[in-house]
Amino acid sequence: MTFAAPLEAKSIRFRARSFVAFTLTPEAPLDVWLESLDRWIGNSPGYFAGRPVVLDLNVLKPDVVAIEALVDLLGQRGIRIYAIELDGGAELGAHLPPVLVGAKEATTDGLLQPSRKAGRADDATPAGDTKAAGDIKAEAGDLKAGELKPAGGAKTQPQDVKIAAPDAGTLMIRSPIRSGQLIFHPHGDVIVLGSVASGSEIVATGSIHVYGTLRGRASAGAQGNTAARVFCRRNEAELLSVDGWYCTAEEMDPSVRGKPVQAFLDNGMLRIAPFS
Repeated sequence: MTFAAPLEAKSIRFRARSFVAFTLTPEAPLDVWLESLDRWIGNSPGYFAGRPVVLDLNVLKPDVVAIEALVDLLGQRGIRIYAIELDGGAELGAHLPPVLVGAKEATTDGLLQPSRKAGRADDATPAGDTKAAGDIKAEAGDLKAGELKPAGGAKTQPQDVKIAAPDAGTLMIRSPIRSGQLIFHPHGDVIVLGSVASGSEIVATGSIHVYGTLRGRASAGAQGNTAARVFCRRNEAELLSVDGWYCTAEEMDPSVRGKPVQAFLDNGMLRIAPFS
């Protein structure tokens, strides 16, 4: 007679995790909002590739048919909707993304916690395979598809720029950033000691400092930090952005091209001012 060994019962483990996601908030008239979104995508091709996007419909409040059409329109633009925010809305079918409730605003003072270690240049990953520098502890952040041109007459700042020792929330990159690379740092400032190539992108919740030539795209204050700024030694940027408000190379005043500049928000307007 043979005896079978008793089977060991294994428990199923459930764990909760939080991820950073961009939130799109459509507004009426929808066709105008989509045109603005198309301009953003045209200026930053592949920006949404591989990124989780939450669709906040609490402003627009469309019906189910309109939601289906909107999700399809965004899908045609390469934007994959992972979830929908809609308070008190109609029940959505299984063919639509799930509805989220109780989302919290991601802010640098609230949900974002400082990283234990500053990252290195080796942390950079190509676009489409994006990784954050450090553990992500945030919920969904906002991405505004706005468009503001730089305003003149901004106060200039002295050019006495020194590289200070980074704090625990700062990502310092000691080598140039190559075309196609995307740096996403959810814990504070990014400092690049080299240049940033065309076709690359830096996204930070804090400020961005480039001590070489900036030819790619730089998005500071990515999750609601209106005090963030973008600094660079030589501005050849494809796009400069603070808290989602952006200006493309075609929209920049020629007086701020090829010079040391800073980009910042002033009374809700994006300004790009040269250092003197």
